[in-house]
Amino acid sequence: LGLSQMAEMSQWLGGTELRVAHTYLPGNHWSDIEGEPGFLDPWAQWRRQKDDRMLVLNVPMMERNEDDLSDDEVRQLLRQGADGQFDQHFRTLAERLVELRVPDTIVVLGWEMNGITYTHRCGPDPEAWKAYWNRIVTAMRSVPGQKFRFDFAPSRGRDAVPWTECYPGDDTVDIIGMDSYDQPAGLSFDEQVSEPYGLQHQVDFAKAHGKPISYPEWGLFRNGDNAEYVRRMLAWMDEQRPLYNTVTDYCPHGVWQCRANPESSEVYRSVLSGSRTDEPTPQSPAECSPVDLGDWLEDWLGGKLCVPVNRWSHDG
Repeated sequence: LGLSQMAEMSQWLGGTELRVAHTYLPGNHWSDIEGEPGFLDPWAQWRRQKDDRMLVLNVPMMERNEDDLSDDEVRQLLRQGADGQFDQHFRTLAERLVELRVPDTIVVLGWEMNGITYTHRCGPDPEAWKAYWNRIVTAMRSVPGQKFRFDFAPSRGRDAVPWTECYPGDDTVDIIGMDSYDQPAGLSFDEQVSEPYGLQHQVDFAKAHGKPISYPEWGLFRNGDNAEYVRRMLAWMDEQRPLYNTVTDYCPHGVWQCRANPESSEVYRSVLSGSRTDEPTPQSPAECSPVDLGDWLEDWLGGKLCVPVNRWSHDG
């Protein structure tokens, strides 16, 4: 979402305040990754308006980041990065963020590195990838005034390489994130939790390393309008208490901007709507079904949630 769309989504949620803004630096050229003047300004201004807001910034580790480079090319670039050839680009980015007075930005660096989509993928040379990550973090932390937190965020599951093989170490990772979409087709939420390198593995790994967790990207995907997935994912986050989460809101993933997902949208809106009162109007058991969201989320919402049965009773 852009900043104007965040305001619109807040209205759709009955006035619920969105406290996390999440954007991505393009990865076409090094000038993109340095944070070209003007691109980050409105995001920084939004962050500075209230102390309890959070700015999350996805940062590519390579230019030509979606140009389908071969494994051999990626391997060579990773080794160049590990040798420090690209350090200055990241120092420049850090300097710009500090100048914009957002030194506490959360940096999601080299996201979904365990897959095959990006030039900054880990698979061609995990050791070089980890060394390169450490160089980037060291370069950005060398800038006076910075307070960055670095989020290591693979995609859920094994993908092309186990994400644990890409973990660069506790000294340079502040948050263990995970991008988790409702895929592949036919995979239940319980299987998303229990699969190798899945949601439970993330939680256990983070606990073992003394790190908070996050969900920089999550949403619908291969299983269509799946209200049960949305309900379960919200309950999972209530239980696990991530530092932050941001739902991906465009088709096919979305719950607001995508009209193809009305049942999921209703569940999401019902759970997170700021229009709820402390004492909701009672409904009979035949008209609604109570949803167990846990104490933390129910306290935040201001009461229990009862979702009309006829709006999501066809979930799997």
